[in-house]
Amino acid sequence: MTDGYGNHIHNEILLRLSNGESEALFSKLELVRLKVHHLLHEPGDALKSVYFCNSGMISILSVFPDGKSVEVGLVGKEGVVGLPLLVGFHTAPTRAISQIDATAFRVDGEALMALLPKSPVLERSLQQYSLVFTMEITQVAACNRLHDVEERLARWLLMCADRIKSNELPLTQEFLGQMLGTRRSSVTVAAGILQKAGMIAYNRGDVRIVDRRKLEDAACDCYGLMQRQSQRWHNDSKLLNVR
Repeated sequence: MTDGYGNHIHNEILLRLSNGESEALFSKLELVRLKVHHLLHEPGDALKSVYFCNSGMISILSVFPDGKSVEVGLVGKEGVVGLPLLVGFHTAPTRAISQIDATAFRVDGEALMALLPKSPVLERSLQQYSLVFTMEITQVAACNRLHDVEERLARWLLMCADRIKSNELPLTQEFLGQMLGTRRSSVTVAAGILQKAGMIAYNRGDVRIVDRRKLEDAACDCYGLMQRQSQRWHNDSKLLNVR
């Protein structure tokens, strides 16, 4: 599927739209390319646009007054960045930054809000994604508090692979430490354990998942809990569409 300018659409929310809703929205979308570490917004920034992630991966981080940060959410082609705008809030509570080269369809927040009353599929999809994203943030917050670095690293690598549909992850250990909110040395030890067990291979800024099943076993319960809840809600959504 493409927009009116020949750009291929992979975002799952956009792909679910009816023809009528697609025509109304696509004329207002602009494809933007996001390089590694491209900053979409910082906490407190004014929000003006919603980004439908089309490829790559965007991290949502909680930032503390001392400058430290920890990742609380991941957005891939299943979702959007700029959710506060959908309920009338115009400032960002978090940092949003691209982890790898990415593309997104950007739309002006006010233009999107004007379309929603006439776009029931889009409105419901955004509401459903908001709940899924909130569920994931809640689980990740608990995970960061309760689980060991090794388990959290396995969970995080699986979440990344799910979003970019690849076992090749261009991520450095320093960046992994920032995302997990822990020291680089701790990530080095955790990555070494996973590599020695034959689950991943790491080499100068690239992580490759070698044995996904083993990595799933090594991950904390959080990954499975999120997957199962997402699947239950996905099944509920299909039943609603049938009705």
